[in-house]
Amino acid sequence: MGRADDIEKAERLNQARQLLEQFDHLSDAVEKMVRDCRVSPRQAYRYLQQARQLKQPVVVGDPKVAFTVKLSQTLVERVRSHASVSGLSLSEIVSRALVALLARRRGRG
Repeated sequence: MGRADDIEKAERLNQARQLLEQFDHLSDAVEKMVRDCRVSPRQAYRYLQQARQLKQPVVVGDPKVAFTVKLSQTLVERVRSHASVSGLSLSEIVSRALVALLARRRGRG
């Protein structure tokens, strides 16, 4: 079985929070997570330990998909340079730019 992606982790942490509220004994919550999520008892225990630290449910984001575009070499260099300086990924920079553009355009048309 492969590693869980961010969405799956968020869903499991939220489920772990609910199980902690449902069960009085940690071992019962572990057993339920093992059955429901098909994870090892050790991994279920880790999720439950992390869930204990949460003040509120974890936000489950949209799944990420690959989206190929062609950009000028100069623009790609500028974006990579910005990524290097800011510590952000290329995906995060492009996502933020598109969200900002679409938010501005919402009032038009």
